[in-house]
Amino acid sequence: MPIAINGSGTITGISAGGLPDDSIVTADIANGAVTQAKRSEQLTLGTAQASTSGTSIDFTGIPSWVKRVTVMFSGVSTSGTSIVQVQIGSGSFTVSGYNASSTSAGGTVATTNSTTGFPIYVASASGLISGHLILTLISGNNWISSSAAKGTTAATAFGGGDVSLSGALDRIRITTVNGTDTFDAGSINILYE
Repeated sequence: MPIAINGSGTITGISAGGLPDDSIVTADIANGAVTQAKRSEQLTLGTAQASTSGTSIDFTGIPSWVKRVTVMFSGVSTSGTSIVQVQIGSGSFTVSGYNASSTSAGGTVATTNSTTGFPIYVASASGLISGHLILTLISGNNWISSSAAKGTTAATAFGGGDVSLSGALDRIRITTVNGTDTFDAGSINILYE
């Protein structure tokens, strides 16, 4: 049956339940019912946080409708040699169950695997990390990651992974694998949609 929109903004030709929850119909636009959840084109930039102290940088309050988050790094460094990693969560941070890896390619090539987060491995504590890690909802509460970053020591990191959460993603933490090295340079922000 063909689909039609009549003069009052009503869609005809679709059976009950035929439209998904996140669809936008003319009537929604007319009465102002177009919510953020129904606007997949919307990009929201978080507030950049200086990564110059502390053992972790947290972003919380991420809306439940979010399907993709980009974590951005600009000149980020830590005080030690532990690998920087990104953890996500629903209600609390998920600290296990990740199936992730990152490879550092520069003078030598080395890979690290992780079950505690999504690593960004630039192979040198003195390297300032600049790049991004993208998180994408694939189904249910299952998230995948992909990353690409550059260190100042001629090393480039790339990686990926997956993890399942207990509910909708609402928080992201950037920390180190050992959890004790402190951030000492740069800034971090997120962009979500």
